[in-house]
Amino acid sequence: MKIALVSPYDFSVPGGVVKHIYYLAKHFREMGHEVKVIAPCSREDAPLSEYLVKVSSLVVGIPSAGSVARVSVSPLVYRKAKKILGEENFDVVHIHEPLTPMLPVAVLRHSESLNIGTFHAYRPDPHPVLEYSDVLLKRLANKLDGRIAVSMAARDYISRYFPGDYRIIPNGVDLDFFQSMAKPIERFCDGRPNILFVGRLEKRKGFGFLLDAFKIVQAEIPQARLLVVGAFDDDDKKPFVEYVRRNRIHGVRFIGHVPEEELPRYYHTCDVFCAPSLGYESFGMVLVEAMAAGKPVVASAIPGYTEVVKSGAEGLLVPPGDPQALARAIIHLLNNPQLREWMGEMGRRKAARYSWRQIASEVLDYYREVAELKGKKLPK
Repeated sequence: MKIALVSPYDFSVPGGVVKHIYYLAKHFREMGHEVKVIAPCSREDAPLSEYLVKVSSLVVGIPSAGSVARVSVSPLVYRKAKKILGEENFDVVHIHEPLTPMLPVAVLRHSESLNIGTFHAYRPDPHPVLEYSDVLLKRLANKLDGRIAVSMAARDYISRYFPGDYRIIPNGVDLDFFQSMAKPIERFCDGRPNILFVGRLEKRKGFGFLLDAFKIVQAEIPQARLLVVGAFDDDDKKPFVEYVRRNRIHGVRFIGHVPEEELPRYYHTCDVFCAPSLGYESFGMVLVEAMAAGKPVVASAIPGYTEVVKSGAEGLLVPPGDPQALARAIIHLLNNPQLREWMGEMGRRKAARYSWRQIASEVLDYYREVAELKGKKLPK
């Protein structure tokens, strides 16, 4: 089968959608399919470079759902998309976030293949554009032969604007990668309990509330340490570093970006993984990574997260934006090593449901199911 995977986002910048496409492409190819990834890319050394079709290196950051989406706004993507689709004759064109400007829209306008869309986003408030979606967006949505949502939260959100049938196929996790016997970070293996946060220091990630909670944790467990890993720079962390200094909070380590191959080592170093997001999360990919590594999770009880973690089983869920509740949950787990071990094992078992090979197989099965409904025949 000849498959195009389309990303609206800069493929050289780490993110949930980029990672999703990377692993689908990897496993599709391992299963014998021909895959091209069509995406904007601002760097030459992006992953998948041998089968990445770069439509533009001109990328801008656009505020979106409490984050910044790096998309191409070059008008040339329309011409390039039409050219690529005409030359390659794909069996399936699988567009991620298909109503995001500009590349997915260009691809949908020109594609005559079996068109599949995956919707990744969730937001609790109305979307400023989709709320007043025009005829063009609805016409484009109708060009999708099949629709996938990564969670019930993502499905419920997009179906407010574009009702229809959506197949829920979640994000995945590289089980071998995170379940490996990765060696913990030696300098943090000194007997002190480690709490791990992985993510950007954006307001929606709730890191400020975690700092407030950590201050409470330290009052009861003074030796506790907070490890902060993610794609952030000095400007991003500056207000939090100042907050830590001003409030005399000890034991916070701002690690910043780590190479992908080092990430499992941090999961295996921690005693508790914490994800205090305030919302805008369609799926808890970092939760599944922590679970695959056998670590108990403390997370916000928000849509997207509640589909991944059952409170009292794989971890503890608390109200978002509540540092006292967050601190109580962390303290409870740090004081109960047997409970941590049991929850970690529960998480490890549940994570098996999210193996990327399993997810890739489900997506391929969905392609064939949709093709049959549309009277199209796909090669094996």
